[in-house]
Amino acid sequence: MAFFEVHDMTISFGGLVANADVNIEVEQGQIVGLIGPNGAGKSTLFNAISGLIQPSSGRVVLEGEEILPLLPYERVARGIGRTFQNVRLFPTLPVHENLLIAYHSRMRGGLFAGALRLPWGAHSERAARKRADEVMQIVDLNPYKHRNVSDLSYGTLRMTELACLLMLQPRLILLDEPASGIAQKETEALGPLLRRIRDQLGATILLIEHDMPLIMGLSDVIYCLDLGRVIAKGTPHEVQRTPQVIEAYLGARAAEQLEAALAKEADGKKRTASNGSRRRAAPKKVQRGRRA
Repeated sequence: MAFFEVHDMTISFGGLVANADVNIEVEQGQIVGLIGPNGAGKSTLFNAISGLIQPSSGRVVLEGEEILPLLPYERVARGIGRTFQNVRLFPTLPVHENLLIAYHSRMRGGLFAGALRLPWGAHSERAARKRADEVMQIVDLNPYKHRNVSDLSYGTLRMTELACLLMLQPRLILLDEPASGIAQKETEALGPLLRRIRDQLGATILLIEHDMPLIMGLSDVIYCLDLGRVIAKGTPHEVQRTPQVIEAYLGARAAEQLEAALAKEADGKKRTASNGSRRRAAPKKVQRGRRA
């Protein structure tokens, strides 16, 4: 059994089928990419996994536990965290305070404990601040610790949103287009950052992304959706050479051109290997030296 599984997921809105019999498996510690054209049903699938909508049929299993009956906050408590395409933060508060607010549901303290300065409330506050400092170090947000969110670039806002998510120590992270709207330099830094999060925090990542160089270079496994169905699954090398995937993005003509190029490349390799075999099999000429 995989760490996380989606079984036969179908999501319908009246007569519109957004997802049809979708199956996904994610092993613990993997980074798995979810690609497909706009309208393929990727974000809808994320909404069902995180509990924002109820699927028509199917199952969602996290470490052997069926989570579809759980409410969204109960799924968060089980270790599922998610970002959205639109950043949702408190703009008039500093970055550090936004992280503390994100951690609030895990704190034992509150207004009563703070007013009476109870020991367990103070301990919970120290733990939250320590966690925030650790997360900011991982996400490289220390230079912005005391800056208001409203003063940040969009790329830094996305990193702050990700940091807020990490405050909850999720085991499965759902990222909905994390590179959307950010600068090229920030996109290039995103891949190493997500690997660092996976390695240092032991998180498993499932992400939707349209930046092909990023997701192809980052993912262990990729699923491609088109019209709500999985049309390809495999390593980045396999998926990016699948004719159905190429056609879904580039059109049939590009698919034919790529197939021809791949066939020509394979034929060239075959001829090279054949020539090499003949050269190895040819008898060596014996050079006779002159006698003195």
